[in-house]
Amino acid sequence: MESGILVAMALDCYVAICHPLRHSTILTYSVVAKIGLAVVLRSGIFTLPYPFLARRWPYCRTNIIPNTYCGHIGVVRLACTVIRISSYYGLFDLFSVIGVDVFSITVSYIQILRAIFRLPTKEARLKTFGTCIYHLCAIFALYLPIFFFSLTQRFGHNVPLHLRVLITNVYQVMPPVLHPMIYGAHFSIIRPAQFSAHHLVSMMASFISELISSS
Repeated sequence: MESGILVAMALDCYVAICHPLRHSTILTYSVVAKIGLAVVLRSGIFTLPYPFLARRWPYCRTNIIPNTYCGHIGVVRLACTVIRISSYYGLFDLFSVIGVDVFSITVSYIQILRAIFRLPTKEARLKTFGTCIYHLCAIFALYLPIFFFSLTQRFGHNVPLHLRVLITNVYQVMPPVLHPMIYGAHFSIIRPAQFSAHHLVSMMASFISELISSS
């Protein structure tokens, strides 16, 4: 569901930058509600088959999952039969959801960058791109852990167990910890105790801005 929310936010950034005068008429309350409903329904539809797939396999081994995260692929690996259907559906879910979302976000940002580079001055380009920097930080905070988690879960059979557990914990903890800091920095509500996180995000934002300005 988090990925779908980032796609909706990418759409908002696209409309705000490429069609600023029509933002309120394009993204009306009803449109935003429909987008939110579509994100929730898509997440539920793709998640629904997992318990039924896990239930169909016979289990004759231990019932202990050697990880801190009880995911579908971790459960069906305890089955004493071939779990090819579950593995294929997991890959289908991954590519049809994350793949489509990444593609949609990429297309949105291509259009955003085209609009930004058409602006006449460097200051205008930086100011406009600054509205998207925190969204980009949130994207990296979500997709990087998902990428490494998916690789280790499906192809990391030779990866040490403690490293797989560490990657799983990072996958579970990193996005919900970083996202409030990122958007808190954006809306200037970070407390002094979280200044270091605010400083980190600001450094990332400055780095990306320098890349844009040098182009």
